Order: sequence, then C-alpha cells, then structure tokens
Amino acid sequence: VAGSGYFDVRDQNDSWIRVWLKKGGMIVLPAGIYHRFTLDSNNYIKAMRLFVGDPVWTPFNRPHDNLPARQEYLEAFGQKEAANHAVDAAA
Repeated sequence: VAGSGYFDVRDQNDSWIRVWLKKGGMIVLPAGIYHRFTLDSNNYIKAMRLFVGDPVWTPFNRPHDNLPARQEYLEAFGQKEAANHAVDAAA
C-alpha cells in the first residue's frame, strides 16, 4: 500500500531468498513456507495481508515441521522442489 521492505522465504536448500517489495507490489506465499519480513533503509511500510478463509496469523519460530500447514507445504512442494531445481515463471 505504501513504503517498501524485504520479504524473505526459505528455498529447498534452507537458504533465504530475499524479495524487495514496494508500493503496488504483491507476493503470494503458500501456507507453511518459512518466511520473515524486515524493513529496508526507508524504515516504513504499510502492507495489506490477505488470507484464504479466516485470517489466522500466529508466529512460530523454526522448526515447527509438526504443524498441519507446514506438513501440507512439505508434502505439496518439498518433493517437487527437490526433484526440479528450476521454476518455470510462465507456468
């Protein structure tokens, strides 16, 4: 909505991938993916978070692989990412 910052997600090798977001940008993440957010040097962001279903946001420190959302993420994406290191941006 306003400002800018960094959204980090973990890849299949447990390394952080950093995405810079600014006004007008959007990122879509699957439930269960490890992620974090931090401000950039502008030190300001106003963001909108949208959820599928009822909004539920409870922070958990890693590891929490036993949580249902994390289990579903690992089943849906873990094996696919390990077998396919490239992502088709057109798909």
